[in-house]
Amino acid sequence: MIDPALSIRSRAEAEAARLPTLLAHAEHLASTVLLGEHGRRRAGLGDDFWQYRAMQAGDSRRMIDWRRSARSDTQFVREQEWQIAQSVQFWVDQSASMRFQSAGDLPTKIDRARVLALASAVLLSRSGERIGSTDGGLPPRTGSQQLARMADVLITDDEQDYAAPDTRGMLNYSRAVFISDYLSNLEPIKTAVAEATDRGIRGVLLQILDPAEEAFPYRGRTIFQSVGGTLSHETMKASDLRDRYLERLAERKAELAALCASTGWRVHCHHTNQSAQSALLWLHRAIEGAPG
Repeated sequence: MIDPALSIRSRAEAEAARLPTLLAHAEHLASTVLLGEHGRRRAGLGDDFWQYRAMQAGDSRRMIDWRRSARSDTQFVREQEWQIAQSVQFWVDQSASMRFQSAGDLPTKIDRARVLALASAVLLSRSGERIGSTDGGLPPRTGSQQLARMADVLITDDEQDYAAPDTRGMLNYSRAVFISDYLSNLEPIKTAVAEATDRGIRGVLLQILDPAEEAFPYRGRTIFQSVGGTLSHETMKASDLRDRYLERLAERKAELAALCASTGWRVHCHHTNQSAQSALLWLHRAIEGAPG
């Protein structure tokens, strides 16, 4: 009989060994993204000049830069660069569903999700932002130690087939990043996003799928089984399910798009056979509120 204490210890040692690798991959990925001299190029409260822009409805006359406006027929407002550190809180779906991979040369969805979340946290931390988890287990802070703590949180697998975001620790007027395959019941996601939006929280949904989940290449006799082993379905002609499956997947993506359109959040679908760098670029720009 295996000693339970030894089993727990071996699992703990295996998880600890994954930490340096995850951090190294995230640091390397983050280093490929050039942010320039200033990480946060947003208008707000601060001392550094950012840009002039034409006066708009709702602007106070006290904001007008009269010297700049004197050189034109248009009244210009002088904007400062944002200098207030923001809190960005992450939820990464670590359920069994995220451990799927259709080929050995592809990363699992959870491996890609972890690297992207941590690389994004690295970029944000370099910009002076506070990073943490949505459940309150990792309150937002800055610094390399916080990145190590976040990596520690990210290597813990969830044994249930699907998971929903825990948002108990989310701060009002912060920003949020949800990363999942979004293949389970969407109601908890919709509830979490709606409640966050009501509290002034802006956020992004990053959907990560294996290419086989997008293309459904299965033919003939196939047994479909959830990674956690709780669900199973056998068919003699998998190709007959393809059109129905693709239709359901399209509906799911449309639901996510509609949810974000109604709340002001952003959504993007990334496949594990695509460049992690392109996903990180999108994620970083979306968190920072850049268009596109």
